[in-house]
Amino acid sequence: MNGPAMAENGPTLFLIAGEPSGDALGARLMAAAKRLTGGRVRFVGIGGERMMAEGLVSLFPMAELTLFGIFELLPHLPNLIRRIDQTVAEIIHVRPDAVVGIDSPGFTVRVAKKVRAADPAIPLIHYVAPTVWAWKPKRAAKYAAIYDHLLAVLPFEPPYFEKEGLACTFVGHSVVEGGAGQGDGAGFRLRHGIAATDRIVAVLPGSRKGEVSRLLPDFRATLDLLRPSHPNLIVVVPTVATVRDRVAAAIADWPVRTVMVEGDTEKYDAFAAAEVALAASGTVALELALARLPTVIAYRLNPITVALYRRLIRVKYVNLVNLMRDDMLVPELLQQDCRPDRLAAELGRLLDDSTARQEQIDGVAEVARWLGQGDTPPSERAARTILDVVTEKRANCSQKGEPGTGEQKP
Repeated sequence: MNGPAMAENGPTLFLIAGEPSGDALGARLMAAAKRLTGGRVRFVGIGGERMMAEGLVSLFPMAELTLFGIFELLPHLPNLIRRIDQTVAEIIHVRPDAVVGIDSPGFTVRVAKKVRAADPAIPLIHYVAPTVWAWKPKRAAKYAAIYDHLLAVLPFEPPYFEKEGLACTFVGHSVVEGGAGQGDGAGFRLRHGIAATDRIVAVLPGSRKGEVSRLLPDFRATLDLLRPSHPNLIVVVPTVATVRDRVAAAIADWPVRTVMVEGDTEKYDAFAAAEVALAASGTVALELALARLPTVIAYRLNPITVALYRRLIRVKYVNLVNLMRDDMLVPELLQQDCRPDRLAAELGRLLDDSTARQEQIDGVAEVARWLGQGDTPPSERAARTILDVVTEKRANCSQKGEPGTGEQKP
């Protein structure tokens, strides 16, 4: 596809990310859009540190949106409603060339519905298709009624939405652009004074406050069980700004030497240095697959939330690696199974059995290939698609003699 023929004045894109994984997607999308337009693009919206580093001035702190689970959300509902209304008002004021919601459907879909009702002329795009193949298949029709275009990160997703009349483009998963498989393990050990004989476990408790609060006590107890049989164990905990202080306080008294790091470089170097990982379910599981790091996935939610979800979920696994392969390659210990003795047994098996480690390494290679099909980076494919939608909208408005978006109302 050739680059979009933009008008002399560059587009204004209103981007909305609600959690660190979306912030990473948004930052790569912004960088790609700047390359494709020669820098003639303006960004407004909501994002985290990475998007702000690319030039976004966030309407309010993204951390306010980093919520998950029905009962976890309830105490924050009044503020969430206020932020939805504030975001919609800003969009109507700015009249961007497109609104791009990046995952976080609990927030972005509600914003999109209100914007659609208030100003139908503003193009609405959603980045990361909802997992209708996993649960809530009726959401495909719901999205078709709201959005103009959908960007899918998995190759099998577009048909679910196209049959509902929603244009959907497979762009690939931009996690392949992050460098997860290119870490410097030797450099990491040298920087942190970790001997070659020390065995590193990467522990990733999540990026939401609720996740780390629920998981870290079990993770600590797991290490307590592993320590007698693995005396040279070192734990590295990559974290993010939204939960940094909470994580630091929780790991202060862990029974083994524990190193907390921040930033992608440190995280990916830690992956290269580690032998195994213990991780909360989420996008990080894909990064671990790209790094070929054998992993145990853990997760725990409010029991009532889980009971409600289980009535809706249509798939056997939560980890995308297992979903794409349709087998339990990466151990998943969820809810009542997420307990120290089970976690320690699975981690110990991967630490002590080189064959088991190699089986997982070999198995994730195929998934890594699926995530980034083609030579064009996923973020560039996403940016091209968004800019094409903007170009088409501008052309249609010009033909009809209508004012376009991208300019503030007087």
